[in-house]
Amino acid sequence: MKLNLLLVGLLFTSVLLFSCNNTEIVNEGKKSAVRGVWLTNVDSDVLSSSENIKEAVSLVDELGMNTIFVVTWNKAMTMYPSKIMKNFTGVEIDPAYDGRDPLQELIDEAHNKNIKVIAWFEFGFSASYNANGGILLEKKPHWASKNYDGNLVTKNGFDWMNGFNPEVQDFILSIICEVVENYNVDGIQGDDRLPAMPSEAGYDDYTVDLYKNTHNGEEPPEDSKDSEWLNWRTDIMNSYMTKLYTTVKAINPDMIISMSPSIFPWSKEEYLQDWPTWIKNKQVEIICPQIYRYSVKEYSETLNETVKYAKGFDFDMMAPGILLKLGDYYAPEEYLTEVIKQNRLNGINGEVYFFFEGLKKNSKFFKSIYKDKINFPVIN
Repeated sequence: MKLNLLLVGLLFTSVLLFSCNNTEIVNEGKKSAVRGVWLTNVDSDVLSSSENIKEAVSLVDELGMNTIFVVTWNKAMTMYPSKIMKNFTGVEIDPAYDGRDPLQELIDEAHNKNIKVIAWFEFGFSASYNANGGILLEKKPHWASKNYDGNLVTKNGFDWMNGFNPEVQDFILSIICEVVENYNVDGIQGDDRLPAMPSEAGYDDYTVDLYKNTHNGEEPPEDSKDSEWLNWRTDIMNSYMTKLYTTVKAINPDMIISMSPSIFPWSKEEYLQDWPTWIKNKQVEIICPQIYRYSVKEYSETLNETVKYAKGFDFDMMAPGILLKLGDYYAPEEYLTEVIKQNRLNGINGEVYFFFEGLKKNSKFFKSIYKDKINFPVIN
């Protein structure tokens, strides 16, 4: 009986120590990091009213977060009144928000609680989702991205504009600048669609002519993954990243440039995203690689590889993207505890969660993990 009691006691102590160690690992480290959440207008009604925005911001603050990445551009519409879109499509703002300015409402609430707001241009160079290009390509057919067969490039449901075309590049940049000039956001963010293009793209007339002019009249390879052809188009995306960075910084040198690309090198092979070069060129200040995995093993292995490609980057400004919710899927608490631990073991003190509704559902868990709000890093 005494032996059994002793064994039970040892087991209880081990569990307690394990639990404490989990909490210790989650909370240890420097007192600055990017800890935030993406706020969407899909599968979420936060932006649908000012009261919902207040409640969401209060919860984000209560859970120890210091940054909100708010959707600002998707499905050829803005989440703020846009003169550019009014002139272009006749739709000033997503009709769901007529008569309001959800972006400004969110900024006001978040800044009252010392929470950073990053304007997230979610759709990037994507024109529409399963809509054959929608109103953008209806207005500008020559902006369509084409694959080798001459068809509109559609990948994972997204229909793409031709991001190699300067007209398209300038259009997206004009929307970004509109926000930077008119709103006191703390930063802007591109993701796996900005700057990005599917590697199947580049067979439109403009891009083919550009390639031929720099290759003695040769046509682009039929193989869209040909290494030289892949690198040539990736360089165009890198040049656009340079233009985006310098243009935004010329308007407001304090504006934070944040990017949330796919995992490298897959990001380059599939979407021409060479984000290690952005880091090398010092053109990104917050990097949130989308480590959307469903097992701790997959997350850990991907994180270890990602860290290698981010050498020289200030890890206080690295906040891996963690998948909290997708459709009916919600990340288990055990999984979240372990992947946060993996971040800390790699010297990373922050993370960004996709997306708010998952944060809300797991609010008790996050209260136990993030006991104190951490300072947002000072950007050098």
